Amino acid sequence: MMRSAIAVAVLIAGTGSASAAEISDGKVKIGILNDQSGVYADFGGKWSFEAAKMAAEDFGGKVLGAPIEVITADHQNKPDIASNIARQWYDREQVDSIMELTTSSVALAVQGISKEKKKIDLVTGAATAELTGKQCSPYGFHWAYDTHALAVGTGGALVSQGGDNWYFLTADYAFGYSLEEQTSKFVKSKGGKVLGSVRHPLSNTDYSSFLLQAQSSGAEVIGLANAGLDTSNAIKQAAEFGIVAGGQRLAALLFTLAEVHGLGLESAQGLTLTESFYWNRDDKSREFGRRFFERTGRMPNMIHAGTYSGVLQYLKAIEKAGTDATEPVAKAMHEMPVDDFFANGARVGANGRLISDVYLMEVKKPDESKEPWDYYKVLATVPGAEAYLDPAESGCELVK
Repeated sequence: MMRSAIAVAVLIAGTGSASAAEISDGKVKIGILNDQSGVYADFGGKWSFEAAKMAAEDFGGKVLGAPIEVITADHQNKPDIASNIARQWYDREQVDSIMELTTSSVALAVQGISKEKKKIDLVTGAATAELTGKQCSPYGFHWAYDTHALAVGTGGALVSQGGDNWYFLTADYAFGYSLEEQTSKFVKSKGGKVLGSVRHPLSNTDYSSFLLQAQSSGAEVIGLANAGLDTSNAIKQAAEFGIVAGGQRLAALLFTLAEVHGLGLESAQGLTLTESFYWNRDDKSREFGRRFFERTGRMPNMIHAGTYSGVLQYLKAIEKAGTDATEPVAKAMHEMPVDDFFANGARVGANGRLISDVYLMEVKKPDESKEPWDYYKVLATVPGAEAYLDPAESGCELVK
């Protein structure tokens, strides 16, 4: 199983200086563990691996004189497979840190193993706020987004526009539950109502019965508490049922540039969503976006950009700490500001949460798009302190 799961490994800087006493095993080894063959393959997938390699190369290919190695594997959205890979990486393959970790159930499982092994994990692909809440770790970091930020962004926008009554179509696992719960709380806090919800299996193909229940609820907003192809397929089938044409609105609670591209502007136009990165937002994001495009043939979403940012920050922390030992590197990660094209003047909370701005987006109409991948209008910037829970209120035992 391991042979088929591991996709590829890349040594960024050749032999390097393996004599650096401060670096264990003579190299720094980062594992990108995510879904590369299933419903989230475009959401993160091999593109996150490319982003991680870009960060290592841009850092110079070495840290403290030792080469940087980046490897990757497909966890197939299964916590047991992910856990087996993580243990093999830590116990037998000298992996120093595991990152990306699409799928909340997988991220929670691997963070638990990382805590046990005293290894750093950095999550960019999973959403559940529990990673920096009750299941936080002194060695765990959460980049890019979480369920609370998505609820504040997309949920808040639609309630303010009159979408008071909600019904949820929810993926039947930890991520979906958390996203529904967070958004429901926010909707209710603004005076809205939740009329009900229905849960569907991950990687579902037929949403007919679920959409009919949502349609018959009479809710003004149908919240899609899912992601990747699940969201795309639900949107396509909702159009077949005439849900939007009938006056109800769809809220894509986790939808990124990759899924908009796959769906096309004709189908996705008008959707409101939240991302923490957009390649066409400013000069720095455009510069990264175009370099990423030259390498991959696509523009990055917040998962890809967040993975680059997280890998780069981890390498900077090793440099600051003067070692790749977990405790001093984790300390440096908490102390250092994050200031790059992804997160401007951001900081890491005591619970491991990167507190950076997020952006409320609306998908453009086809005639509004000026060039390929020009898909969003930025409606609002939500400051990080509003988007994310105060660490003191997160439930993380590490926060004093």
